[in-house]
Amino acid sequence: MGAAVKLDNVTFGYRRHPAVHHLSGSFMPGSLTAIAGPNGAGKSTLLKGIAGEMRPLAGSLALDGIKTRDIAYLPQIAEIERSFPISVLDMVALGGWRASGLFGSIGKDVMLRAEAAIASVGLSGFEGRPVGTLSGGQAQRALFARVLVQDAQLILLDEPFAAIDSRTTADLFSILARWQGEGRTVIAVLHDHEAVRAHFPSTLLLARSCVAWGPTGEALQPEHLLTARRMCEAFHDDAPTCHVDEGHA
Repeated sequence: MGAAVKLDNVTFGYRRHPAVHHLSGSFMPGSLTAIAGPNGAGKSTLLKGIAGEMRPLAGSLALDGIKTRDIAYLPQIAEIERSFPISVLDMVALGGWRASGLFGSIGKDVMLRAEAAIASVGLSGFEGRPVGTLSGGQAQRALFARVLVQDAQLILLDEPFAAIDSRTTADLFSILARWQGEGRTVIAVLHDHEAVRAHFPSTLLLARSCVAWGPTGEALQPEHLLTARRMCEAFHDDAPTCHVDEGHA
């Protein structure tokens, strides 16, 4: 079986300045993998590169049988414009663009799937609410519902559990387990090492380059976390802004 995502000495960056460099490895089909590491380690950059939002500066990235339409990418909630005047139902239904096309009308089937997805994330009764009126946790639930409707084979999540309540976090983790059970490939950036250990079988520990990649218990060993922090400090002049959360180490 080929890899769902294969990285071959790949480098991603901005204005020719590498943010992730010389990274090689594979995310296998149906795998559930966390990307962990210090602040400024290039985690979000790597996710954007896999999503196709950035081209490699060097090396290559290969998707085995996965087209752009087969990728669901959920950026950090702070990057999402929530003031746009759209209802929860309409926003979730946008996940059906694969069936309707970018400029096609959304059919009844997609709307029914959107309603079911909204119910499955615990937002029944919110269908007509403007997205901008939702709390952070409610908005994240709605975004997960949109991914459910998208029905993608490769799911990329950037800090999906940041600044949301524990109940919402638990509910969304159950959706991750459901996706894995359906054979989807899930890659998520997380800062909470306890959550990574509890829910992710494999982890890529990143500090602009790979520190460790494999079973989570091995990747997050204390010596690897220390190495990641030291590498981070070497990359940044202002070391205090670049740290591993010791509370989750």
